[in-house]
Amino acid sequence: MKPFRFGVVAGYSPDLTSWTAQAERVEKLGFDTLLATDPVGQADPFVLLGAAAGVTLDLTVGTFVLADPFRDANALGWQAQTLHRQTGGRFELGLGVGRPGAEAHAKSLGRDFPAPGERITRMAETIAALKETADRPRLVLAGGGPKMLALAAQEADTVTFTWQPRTTEAEAASIVDLFRELAGTRLPDIELGLNLMAVGTEPSPAIARWAGVDVPELAAGGAVTVLPEDPGAAAETLLRRRERWGISYVTINSGYAEPFAAIADETRKAGG
Repeated sequence: MKPFRFGVVAGYSPDLTSWTAQAERVEKLGFDTLLATDPVGQADPFVLLGAAAGVTLDLTVGTFVLADPFRDANALGWQAQTLHRQTGGRFELGLGVGRPGAEAHAKSLGRDFPAPGERITRMAETIAALKETADRPRLVLAGGGPKMLALAAQEADTVTFTWQPRTTEAEAASIVDLFRELAGTRLPDIELGLNLMAVGTEPSPAIARWAGVDVPELAAGGAVTVLPEDPGAAAETLLRRRERWGISYVTINSGYAEPFAAIADETRKAGG
């Protein structure tokens, strides 16, 4: 089993001062990574991650996840390689096909947004270009469908499963088992990750707007995307999932940084 890593996903930056303060707070709370969405509001994550790395010492920064259609592969490789080298290896590159609304943002950048069947092919081409450089950042691929899981099984250093908000443990198990089968002999070399939506059972209007379902209902339904508020119970859940599924990299949105930090501490003490 791999040791646990814990990270925070940040998607809001009103200005550079508040963003860098957030990076310092995330490192002080003991997290391993600070990850930026793409875009962060309307901001370019590469610019913000460089600033975050500049005010921290050990924190790894990364993207969660870059929408591949937004960028030319060569330009993306240049940016990623620059951040990788300038941070002394404290950058991990997360790639995906784009979240809801990505098509409109791609259009604003003057970029074509490929049809669903073409996105995986284009991402595979981007990854091939990135891997031509020996000294490259760690590659994180996010996905839940068979095609994306197959690509991640072949290419990823880390795979983060993108489960639907209501996904139960039984449903999650089938996806993880499929990936483990696809990975074959590569499985021991791949870090498996899970991105959480919430901790506890308190309502969250923001999550309800985005997911179409609020936190109390998710918790009551046993969704894998929500952890118990009690650090001991949450740590037990994460340890069980690592034992059963091999998931050791766990992230959550920045609004839950404080309660999740307590869970991370408890998990490490209990066997992380």
